[in-house]
Amino acid sequence: MRTVPAQRTTLESGWSFRQADRVDDEWAPVARVPTIVHMDLLDNNKIPDPFIGTNELDVEWIGEKSWTYQTTFTVPKVPDGASAYLLFDGLDTFASVRLNNVSILKSDNMFLSHRVPITNVVYASGPNHLVIEFDSALLRGRELEKEHPEHRFIAHNGETGRLGVRKAQYHWGWDWGPVLMTAGPFRPVRLEVSFAYIDFARVDYELSDSLDGVRGTVLADVKGATDEVLLSLRYNGDEVYTQKATAAVNGATTLDFKLDNVKLWYPSGYGEQPLYDVIVSALKDGHTVDTWKTKTGFRRSELIQKKDAHGESFYFRVNGIDVFCGGSCWIPADNFLPRITPDKYRAWLELMIEGNQIMTRVWGGGIYEDDAFYDTCDELGILVWQDFMFACGSYPAWSDLRDSVREEAKQNIRRLRHHPSIVLWAGNNEDYQIQEEYKLDYDYENKDAESWLRGTFPARYYYEHLLPAIMKEEAPTVAYWPSSPFSGGKNTYDLAVGDVHQWNVWHGTQEKYQRFNQIGGRFNSEFGLASFPVLETVRGIVTQPQDLYPQSRVLDFHNKADGHERRIATYIAENFRIVPGLESWIYLTQLAHSEAVLYAYRGWRQQWANRDARHCGGALVWQLNDCWPASSWAIVDYHLRRKPAFYTIKRGLQPIVIGVQRDHHDWSVCHARPAKLSKYSVWIASGLLHERKVDVELRFVSIESGEDIKPPVHRSNVTVSANETTPILTGEINNVTEEPHILATRVLENGAVISRDVDWPQPFKYLSLVDRGVDVKVHDDHYEVSVKRPTKGIVFEEVDGVVLSDNCLDVVPGDPQTMKVKGRKVDYEVKFRYLGIEEN
Repeated sequence: MRTVPAQRTTLESGWSFRQADRVDDEWAPVARVPTIVHMDLLDNNKIPDPFIGTNELDVEWIGEKSWTYQTTFTVPKVPDGASAYLLFDGLDTFASVRLNNVSILKSDNMFLSHRVPITNVVYASGPNHLVIEFDSALLRGRELEKEHPEHRFIAHNGETGRLGVRKAQYHWGWDWGPVLMTAGPFRPVRLEVSFAYIDFARVDYELSDSLDGVRGTVLADVKGATDEVLLSLRYNGDEVYTQKATAAVNGATTLDFKLDNVKLWYPSGYGEQPLYDVIVSALKDGHTVDTWKTKTGFRRSELIQKKDAHGESFYFRVNGIDVFCGGSCWIPADNFLPRITPDKYRAWLELMIEGNQIMTRVWGGGIYEDDAFYDTCDELGILVWQDFMFACGSYPAWSDLRDSVREEAKQNIRRLRHHPSIVLWAGNNEDYQIQEEYKLDYDYENKDAESWLRGTFPARYYYEHLLPAIMKEEAPTVAYWPSSPFSGGKNTYDLAVGDVHQWNVWHGTQEKYQRFNQIGGRFNSEFGLASFPVLETVRGIVTQPQDLYPQSRVLDFHNKADGHERRIATYIAENFRIVPGLESWIYLTQLAHSEAVLYAYRGWRQQWANRDARHCGGALVWQLNDCWPASSWAIVDYHLRRKPAFYTIKRGLQPIVIGVQRDHHDWSVCHARPAKLSKYSVWIASGLLHERKVDVELRFVSIESGEDIKPPVHRSNVTVSANETTPILTGEINNVTEEPHILATRVLENGAVISRDVDWPQPFKYLSLVDRGVDVKVHDDHYEVSVKRPTKGIVFEEVDGVVLSDNCLDVVPGDPQTMKVKGRKVDYEVKFRYLGIEEN
């Protein structure tokens, strides 16, 4: 019989489920697979929405139960020589699978996919009964901890039992997310009938020294009866290369390729993102029996670590271009993972591009994201720092667990290695900080990996032995870093080498956020300040009007950060006059958040300096997104509603951005005694690859009167250096003889303002901001904002369907600002707040 192409059918519909220990209950319908049990219970009106009020408490019992899913399916006739398989892309987490009452699979790792041969189990005619039983990962984790008393289980966030379970760690709860222990077939289940299948294909390549040509190989591992393998490379639908090779008898088939005048892939803002189709076909007797397709981009990515005056650099170079990696960290966008559709991934990631962000860090307590996430990053030009899935703990490393981690790493590297967006894999999130805090065994000079397993920090075996070895084997051209943060055997808070999580603002010593520029490292891969979500999101959380006040139990319940009441209150009390009322409190938390990231991005981007002095190579705010509606460090809340900090970062990461800042004077230490003299500086940071000629203006504007207290400074025809920081001027303020004033600076190109910045005397609570004279003219597609006196933080209310080009504005007399508006409806009431509005 002639061979035919592999047939794959997604088993999406016809499923039902029930609680495993309630066998007398009727089976309830499942809308579709992929799914998890909470979604199905919600669909069947069995539980309240866990995201509303304190309903999370009412659904905790779900995580302590086992759940069973079932479906029936028929199989196309399996021809002689063909085989049937079930493909499970992801089972959450302890799953036992039976087909026609025959056990075919046991899985205990959420991050694994499975191919299960079923030729000898399926019925050729009539329905086949598929059953998947999911044990409680919560209870299994507790059992594993008891079974392994040899290991000291230490975890920050969630139960310590999570450490022995290969499941998304945030499901145990985190300091921004609820405890929702999910179970179910969270990724697709498919049926395959095939004569042969391509198990994996691998694309390896090198660019020429001149970056205009590429040579490479495609390695195709084909299982089953084939005699040839065909490679096709296409660009924009046109075939640019093809080759056919005899199929290897054992192992993978190698096909070489060569492209001249190759189109290179660049991060957003540095070039285009051309993607080539790679198509591998397995042939038998001239007929295609299976096809593997992907898209990839060709680029040269390097992690630059070299000794310099500041220690050792840490930044990325792509296609020979040094790239300042401004962006944000990414957590799973929902507690219920099947809700995150490709369209939702795209909406989130397009927000990054809108906000001038070019790198995201996939955090190690979540998941290896769906293909759609990385596909979109490839298309948009977003660089990806990818953590392996370990976070905030001392992980055990018994033999079976090591084997599971090995397979997990291999599978996910193979799945993701063709993405040009991924430029680094890191072993974990903050586990070396656990090692340091609890004084677990660690001798950097000891390179005997087997001995690490006998110590109190056995997870080092993963991060410095197992994972780098798999990376070298499976993706040798992508950078690997043992942890985030990590400093090559030094303290993880070392600011001179490696990356740092700078949490001495908010956590730790709770420094003033005005010091961010002084306490940054070589690459700042986490930092932030927490704030309330957008007002509409707050209203959606609360079901009772009496709970709509800042300190209500419901709103506290939706902030999982330890000590958040004290820390939010501290940063507001230190900086702003406290104003009663929910809307005012939300505004102040968000303004403090915005100011914190302003000082971070402004100062660290200034430290990009030049090619020989890249003091700071990147800044990734914690965090872009939320997994449920909550107060957190997110700059965009769960409903994709932008907070003020989003816009502040957007301005701070423009291609050309001007900065002005006076030296920090700690008013708390000095008991509110002002400095007699304050030095200040003005600079321009550029991410452009060519010089620009611009004009620069610096004004000194009275906060009380709105008048200039002395003549402005003008610099005409200033040369802005390419891809580095250009110092413009420095000066000094006499706080004894000069009244309180702002420093307002602008960059103009051909008469048009392309960047602004304002430096205010700190703290704001000492300033009288009465009678600002704010005037907003509303037009169909834009707002015009002008003031009589310097005004801080004009924030327009975020409304679904209305997209603002900017927000959280500092506006200066004589320099009105225009915001573009999309989607404004006639009956939409324009609402805004600014600092001091209550004083009027």
